[in-house]
Amino acid sequence: MTSEFASSHPSALVASLSSTARGADLSGRVALVTGGGSGIGLACAAALAVAGAEVHVVDLDAEKAKTVAEAIGGQAHAADLADPDVIDMLPSGIDVLVNNAGLQHVAPLHEFPPERFALMQQVMVTAPFLLIRRVLPHMYANGWGRVINISSVHGLRASAYKSAYVAAKHALEGLSKVTAVEGAPHGVTSNCVNPGYVRTPLVEAQIQDQAEAHGISPDDVVSDVLLSRTPLKRLLEAEEVAGAVLWLCGPHTGYITGASLPLDGGWGAS
Repeated sequence: MTSEFASSHPSALVASLSSTARGADLSGRVALVTGGGSGIGLACAAALAVAGAEVHVVDLDAEKAKTVAEAIGGQAHAADLADPDVIDMLPSGIDVLVNNAGLQHVAPLHEFPPERFALMQQVMVTAPFLLIRRVLPHMYANGWGRVINISSVHGLRASAYKSAYVAAKHALEGLSKVTAVEGAPHGVTSNCVNPGYVRTPLVEAQIQDQAEAHGISPDDVVSDVLLSRTPLKRLLEAEEVAGAVLWLCGPHTGYITGASLPLDGGWGAS
């Protein structure tokens, strides 16, 4: 079974993650994953479920959320995180919060649509803030909690034409650190996971578009365009990101907080 197949089929993904979840026991814990209907969010939701957690799958696409929730035995929530009022409709009794939902827009600064910039901050900064604010009282009361923010290599460095995305991810990094400092006395950790380019349906479509535009093969797009600054010349798999998320929930990572975990194939080192 390929990762590409598994990432597109929730039931197959659950099966493929059985080994990843070894050593992590989240029985009795409740998790919430935003953007859980596909890609990284789907992989995280599946991994947490395999480890024993009850998972709330939040996605803009109601059908995707339902499909994933049914496959992992979780609960689905259709929610537009650009609407602050939606947050109060989501459960607050959460032990593991994975802030994953996001969107992208690429344009030069002087041409970037202000309304698109604002939307991206709302979904990728304000919504995580509101969700953290909502679930912390439960985590504090229980003396245990894990806040995991799916940031990006762009939360640590910048690329041209991605002003809104880079700004949002840098803000998420700061929010995560404040959460770590405040949560420490209460047994709550907060960390960022910082992937490079991940094999998702969105990225696969971008690869195909660039291959046609430049008249080169999809493999050349990956190695020479997307990963030009990355020593490891392959895309990161969503299951690998989920493995890092699960590790941060495990028994040996309670002293890791306020950190940013690069999964960038050496991009940051080059």
